[in-house]
Amino acid sequence: MIRAGRLKYAQTMTDLAAALGMPLGTFRNKKPHTQEGHPAPISSPTSRALLWDSEQTAAFHAGKPVPALPDVDDEKDLLDRHEAAAELGVSPASWNKYKSDPKLTKHVVLVPATDGGTEHWPRRVVREFKASRPGRGAGGGRREGSGDMIPRDEILTRIAELLDDDPAVTLAAVAETLGIAKFPTAQAGLAQVRGRRIADLLEATPHLTPQQAAEQLGYPTITHRGAVAIAEAELRARQALPYLQQVADALTEAGVAEPVQVEVRQLAGDHLAAAVPLAAGQSTPALVWDERYGWRTANSRRHPIGKDTGTAPEGEGIRYLGSSLKPEPVELLEALADGRKGYKRPKL
Repeated sequence: MIRAGRLKYAQTMTDLAAALGMPLGTFRNKKPHTQEGHPAPISSPTSRALLWDSEQTAAFHAGKPVPALPDVDDEKDLLDRHEAAAELGVSPASWNKYKSDPKLTKHVVLVPATDGGTEHWPRRVVREFKASRPGRGAGGGRREGSGDMIPRDEILTRIAELLDDDPAVTLAAVAETLGIAKFPTAQAGLAQVRGRRIADLLEATPHLTPQQAAEQLGYPTITHRGAVAIAEAELRARQALPYLQQVADALTEAGVAEPVQVEVRQLAGDHLAAAVPLAAGQSTPALVWDERYGWRTANSRRHPIGKDTGTAPEGEGIRYLGSSLKPEPVELLEALADGRKGYKRPKL
């Protein structure tokens, strides 16, 4: 977390690399922040975007004593999504749904403030939101013939809370408690939340099989097949993410892409895809990676991945790049710079 009054000292990996006179790629390879005695990141351990306190890192690299940070919680501390979720008593996935509430969105702080920084929230705001939350089961059930009675972006969060209380909660109970349709809303939501939690347990306990993880979490046997399929897709997404982020960072360092924390989407048929928006002035608005076809250019900035039709996208503005599903960033940069390189349809 960023302690109260220390936002001005928050330092990204890009900032730290610049302070040490290193290109970001060199910094990532040499990992000077892992040497003994180096100040620990102030971001949560599971955060994708690491942050440090610049006073601490400057002192360390100057060979001076590293100043200690305050260790008492303050209402003005800034919490990232993992810390905010812990303060609220929910999972980070649940927080991702809660954070769209106006009570939170109007207080979000981006670090850094430009280029789509990492979201943080004041501890006071998170605590006030926690105190204002209605009791579980609010909504009184679903009237016959009515639509879902809670906002769609809150459904997974509320289902996660019900699973916290009862891992074997039924579709009927979810639908009645939350006031949502049994099919497909409650069914799909339960499978998705259970799948993510199976993936979490498999990462923490690799010796388990997906089936064993589902059993350990207390999920009914009838739910295992759907939840396990979602968990397997989630794990593939997590495995692909480091490579995709490496590419995104390399494109940013080369000046052809905007800084972004890559998000992997699951398409129809459990296929995975991700997009990296490119900087203004490039010949294409974004690059898209699809685990079936590799990298391609996009013809839309707003919806670069587009709708999955089950076939490789083709047409004006689309060019497939790279000699493999996961080419090195330098190969992509060369293909972007040379409009003659690439193919109208995937060669893989």
